Amino acid sequence: MSSLFAIARGCLDAATPDAKVAATFAAGEAFARGGLTIPLDAPAPEPIRMPGRPARPRLVAPRDLPKRGLGSGEGRAAFIHAIAHIEFNAIDLAWDAVYRFRDLPQQFYADWVGVAVDEARHFCLLRGRLQQLGHDYGDFDAHNGLWEMAEKTAHEGLARMALVPRVLEARGLDVTPGMIVKLRALGDDATVEILEVILREEVAHVAAGSYWFRWYCERAGVEPGPKFRELLDEYARSVLYGPFNLPARVEAGFDDDELAMLEALVAR
Repeated sequence: MSSLFAIARGCLDAATPDAKVAATFAAGEAFARGGLTIPLDAPAPEPIRMPGRPARPRLVAPRDLPKRGLGSGEGRAAFIHAIAHIEFNAIDLAWDAVYRFRDLPQQFYADWVGVAVDEARHFCLLRGRLQQLGHDYGDFDAHNGLWEMAEKTAHEGLARMALVPRVLEARGLDVTPGMIVKLRALGDDATVEILEVILREEVAHVAAGSYWFRWYCERAGVEPGPKFRELLDEYARSVLYGPFNLPARVEAGFDDDELAMLEALVAR
């Protein structure tokens, strides 16, 4: 049987959308049927680097991305492209968690393999919608913020669980409901249906981050609340925005003290 770590690395290295999605679905099926091992003697993970990426989209600084309204066809396609890019990155983030962090309970790997498969399916839904609108993934510029946070947290699973699912990906819980309202008002029910699926499933992804963040804290003998605040101050103050979707965040594993702390931070 193949090593889960080797398969995860292969998914990370896949450079085209079709190849990454196909590798992810195949890996998910193999893991589900027990066809992948989690060896204790696997080679150590290599230093983090850029995963396989297509030549397009061109990656630029967030400030260099043009502002477009949802009212125009071009603007709506650019918005869908931005969400598709997040989902494409999220495939790699899930596989990197599987590949990079070792000697963990099997449920950790099961959770993040499942997340990778979900993110690949989300990407396919959004790419299909883009194609219906006469575009494709790569037609618009994008930024690399999600993967940059992966690089910053490559040294520690605790920091990764705190900051990627619970800060960057949790932002989708906050902004997606408003986007759904705007798109429904424009009559774009096809995109709304996709975003509703993504919102519902992303709650579970953020919840997995919450669970494993607290698991890491318990193992390290540290209190989750103060540790989360420490990590936010060190890594994420510049990417933390409100307002917050409090019901979704509660469902995703945030407690009242954490939510109060987040609201106090963005109110400064």
